[in-house]
Amino acid sequence: MTPATSTPTTAPVTPTAPARRGLRDFYEDPSVPVASGTPRSLRQARMLAAALGPATAGARTVLDIGCGDGTAAATAAPLLAGHRLVGVDWSQDALRRAHVRLPYAIRGELTDGGLPFADASADAVLFSEVIEHLVDPDSALDELRRVLRPGGHLMLSTPNLAAWYNRALLLAGVQPVFSEVSLRAIHGRPGREVVGHLRLYTARALREFVTAAGFEVVRLSGAPFHGVPRPLRPLDRLACAAPALSSILLLHARRT
Repeated sequence: MTPATSTPTTAPVTPTAPARRGLRDFYEDPSVPVASGTPRSLRQARMLAAALGPATAGARTVLDIGCGDGTAAATAAPLLAGHRLVGVDWSQDALRRAHVRLPYAIRGELTDGGLPFADASADAVLFSEVIEHLVDPDSALDELRRVLRPGGHLMLSTPNLAAWYNRALLLAGVQPVFSEVSLRAIHGRPGREVVGHLRLYTARALREFVTAAGFEVVRLSGAPFHGVPRPLRPLDRLACAAPALSSILLLHARRT
């Protein structure tokens, strides 16, 4: 997903102008992946649908922050029928593609007041595969908290630094999957695709970080990673039962 904020997607707080231009150019490159896998998008959408309840009780406003090309929001839409779903991203290229899938796709940033919404105006925020791209995740969560109403839902997903295979790779002296040391190529670990990850979280770190930002963690679940080699996918699905070992962390929190 294109991080609709801070550096990667929204460029919130970047240390220097040259670095900011480099990151912005990276995320405006159409070849950079902006969509997360369907299985985890579905799991996240089911969690949100259960939290919101049917639209018969009243339509709710859901913001997909860092919507990328709109794939995740389009996957969630059938489960959120009747609710208002709005895609938000920094990348103009991603937004052009998102318009094909979403009725509403607008530009926004995760800097102070960078999201074009009033305080406490949203009932839920989807934040899928965004936080790992940000230079300043603290400011990003402050902005999400601003637009969420008290008790509003935050559905956040991000790769797990302590995934079961990363633990083994580190013991062998290999760079963990999901981590990147360059925007030009992958070095020291399996894989070839550079997606611009700057931050990585363990289950414990994510819980503590989100709580410190003014949210109450409701649930932490696991999801599989589409990049796991086919012979190991059954094991990856099995690891989802223990989120601390899973490939992807799915967190549901509420604004306090």
